[in-house]
Amino acid sequence: SKREIKMRKLDSTKIRPLKSEQLLHIEDHDFALRPGFGGSPIPVGIDVQVESIDSISEVDMDFTMTLYLRHYWKDERLSFRSNKNKSMTFDGRLIKKIWVPDVFFVHSKRSFIHDTTVENIMLRVYPDGNVLFSLRITVSAMCFMDFSRFPLDTQNCSLELESYAYNEDDLMLYWKHGNKSLSTDEHISLSQFFIEEFSASSGLAFYSSTGWYNRLFINFALRRHIFFFVLQSYFPAMLMVMLSWVSFWIDRRAVPARVSLGITTVLTMSTIMTGVSASMPQVSYIKAVDVYLWISFLFVFLSVIEYAAVNYLTTIEERKQLKKRGKASGMYSMDAVQAMAFDGCFHDTDVDMDLTPFPDPCEENETRTSQTNISNADTPRLRRKRSLKGNVGRIILQNNHVIDTYSRIIFPSVYIVFNFFYWGLYM
Repeated sequence: SKREIKMRKLDSTKIRPLKSEQLLHIEDHDFALRPGFGGSPIPVGIDVQVESIDSISEVDMDFTMTLYLRHYWKDERLSFRSNKNKSMTFDGRLIKKIWVPDVFFVHSKRSFIHDTTVENIMLRVYPDGNVLFSLRITVSAMCFMDFSRFPLDTQNCSLELESYAYNEDDLMLYWKHGNKSLSTDEHISLSQFFIEEFSASSGLAFYSSTGWYNRLFINFALRRHIFFFVLQSYFPAMLMVMLSWVSFWIDRRAVPARVSLGITTVLTMSTIMTGVSASMPQVSYIKAVDVYLWISFLFVFLSVIEYAAVNYLTTIEERKQLKKRGKASGMYSMDAVQAMAFDGCFHDTDVDMDLTPFPDPCEENETRTSQTNISNADTPRLRRKRSLKGNVGRIILQNNHVIDTYSRIIFPSVYIVFNFFYWGLYM
């Protein structure tokens, strides 16, 4: 009656609807129900514009992406009359009063709608009831990565969209413009990855309790930039392996020089391997970089073992020769061997110690000097120093062990073959 209408208007507890709500007849319908409830599933089109890929984390196996998510559907309850056939645009305040699709991100860890300076939500309603609903979202989602080829790997990640409450009997998700529904910013770039492709696909997901659901996929392939790892891991490992080969060209009697060089290269390789492992997840399989670093470490370790063999065989040969000649006791021969280990020459200040089976360059030069009647003012140590200056290369070759000779050829050759095989297999 007129009296009831008048009393309803005068009731201060009632909030008068906004002009936009009156135009859309929001109070006349129950928007808790989807459009066409009880009938065929409502089609909801989706298109996505990727604004940026913010980060890729190997340790957490996830990625963070910022995107514009747009929904398209038709709700005849929101249709209105318009003489100019123009749409109406609203912000996020109207969203809570009408029905919108409940799309969520599968396997997401965290996500949020940007709210600076206001919520980044846009709703556009057309006179015939078509609706455009747009959001600006940042989402972090899981990416199941395979590091067996790291750092020469290519990772395939996907962001999956699905309705949470409505299965395929009530809501049908689809890409609004097919393959063109997914667009990206031209300036997207990552520090460690090159984005090879973006693609859109769709499928179905089954849950035993609730049934089948439409699912949309945003697929993208990431190929890792290798130059960083070449500078930080591969190149230092190559240098350490080559540095360990310098030991083969050092006099076998220079024990401190060869041992310290071997230990230094081994410790440096251990540091490189530890640094690479610290920045990676603790996976249960072998990565490509592990193969390279461990084999490089093996080469460095074998160079130390090589000198241990050379030193051991040299000591045995010298002892046999001393016993054969019978010119020194066991204690005296041990002192001679120790003296050779420090300066590479036999000491003859007290007795003539020409006991080594190898040609002694120091003694040969002293004999040659005495035959030419050079002044006796020079001490034996100065004469040795003068002879060494002009015959370093010859002395090294004469004091070289056969194992060192073969190692100079075998070690570099095998390492070069390994590098060709490694880069050919993983590249």
